[in-house]
Amino acid sequence: METPDFGIPEQLVRRMSMAEQYEYLRARLSRRRTLVTAGAVAGGLLTGCSGSDSAARDRSPTPSATATGRVPGSAVTPFGRHLAFGADPKTQMRISWQVPFAVKKPFVRVGLRPEDLSRRIEAELRDLHTPGVEGVRMAYDQYYVHAALDGLKPGTTYYYGIGHEGFDPASPRHRSTIGSFRTAPASPERFVFTAFGDQGVNRNARATDKVLLRQNPAFHLHAGDICYANPTGHGEKSDLFVPDLWDYFLKQTEPVAKSVPWMVTTGNHDMEAVYSSDGYGGQLARFSFPDSGFDPGGAPGVYSFVYGNVGVVALDANDVSYEIPANLGYTDGRQTAWLDRRLGELRASASVDFIVAFFHHCAYSTSKHASDGGVRDKWVPLFAKHQVDLVINGHNHVYERTDAVKDGGVGRAVPVGGSTDPTRDGIVYVTAGGGGKDLYGFPDGVKDSYEKRVRNHDSVESFHWTKSRDKKEETVEWSRVRYTGFSLLSVEAETGAKARLKVSALASDGERVDHFEIRRGA
Repeated sequence: METPDFGIPEQLVRRMSMAEQYEYLRARLSRRRTLVTAGAVAGGLLTGCSGSDSAARDRSPTPSATATGRVPGSAVTPFGRHLAFGADPKTQMRISWQVPFAVKKPFVRVGLRPEDLSRRIEAELRDLHTPGVEGVRMAYDQYYVHAALDGLKPGTTYYYGIGHEGFDPASPRHRSTIGSFRTAPASPERFVFTAFGDQGVNRNARATDKVLLRQNPAFHLHAGDICYANPTGHGEKSDLFVPDLWDYFLKQTEPVAKSVPWMVTTGNHDMEAVYSSDGYGGQLARFSFPDSGFDPGGAPGVYSFVYGNVGVVALDANDVSYEIPANLGYTDGRQTAWLDRRLGELRASASVDFIVAFFHHCAYSTSKHASDGGVRDKWVPLFAKHQVDLVINGHNHVYERTDAVKDGGVGRAVPVGGSTDPTRDGIVYVTAGGGGKDLYGFPDGVKDSYEKRVRNHDSVESFHWTKSRDKKEETVEWSRVRYTGFSLLSVEAETGAKARLKVSALASDGERVDHFEIRRGA
């Protein structure tokens, strides 16, 4: 397991309040104990919830009934701010953050100017308790706060501050904590969004975040495997689990997520069975998800929203994955039925030019995990039926991009700098799994091929996972661009008569490694 890297500890502690220092030292002690003892335990580690599976399924965190404050509120400094859209990005924003201890009466101040945060909105405190495991992990308590901002004006910049009893962001002492965000425009206009998966907590993840922020995106899509507090990734109670990695992750991400809506979905490492039988209790505590899916309380990583002329659909591929079956079929087909309906609604909308789907497991990839047959069986036919324009995945820790795929083969070659029309050619699938976690590679003998390093386009020997969890070998022609390095996707959406998506892949130093264009009916 990778150790979080936050620079020189003394420098970090020097910037903290007393409460934050206590929490930081407690987290370090907990993590050190976990790392020392984990190597001495053979096989799986029992990290399951107490109680029956049926009770565990009722895993939605409830507002704290014991927010008595173990320390004075004035000594508790919030951290880990992260934004998310509500169902309507034009009028709804969700603000979330973490506190090291339970606090009383949390709230958000918001206004049109940083010096006037007169509107005050109550927030909800959610307790998350991780039980201890003898000889492996101490019990751990975390506290997350969420506020819902509705009735906002489209295309407007708002300023906000987060607080609680004893800590007011409007006071001179805490005004440095004020952040800002911008709602989606009332009518479509040019914008940029970014995407990647498989991030973790380390210096490479921070470097990718810095490149992300330089793109000035309207929002960011995280395709799952967010933090790796569950480094095993099987979605089982025997998985190793290190809850305090979430504290580090939210601190790491705050410089971006405090102003850029951070829209996440669930990967296999995000199934944390310590909290619930489906593993999503922790996700529901830490994040606010748009209530625009088929079951927001039961499938938190499934939702959709429209920003400008782009409809975005987030999916939970754990539901259909043949490779990692812990949650296979947990929605009883309801997610797939909803996907069919929602894609139809988006395609019928006169204001939507493009549809982008993102989720974790790959439909088409040749790297370590290769392709998931469950995704191909359940969702690829729906993407083709509704002419989805772009599909973004993670799971494989590389950048790989297909040609336009149609009927399982190459509908149109899309070289670096090329263009494609989904109404005629098929769909481009992008694996953007280079967000920061340790990198994978490609099959033996298969070389990287990307901008400024394009090689001959040869077939690749790979495989896909079957329902029986076998690997079915296949020879593929659709693997067009391959890059073994940390990277992210940057997508520029243009509107009007020449509406198009200009898609670029950027390395962690900002250098472009791929670009292509999507235009419908060109």
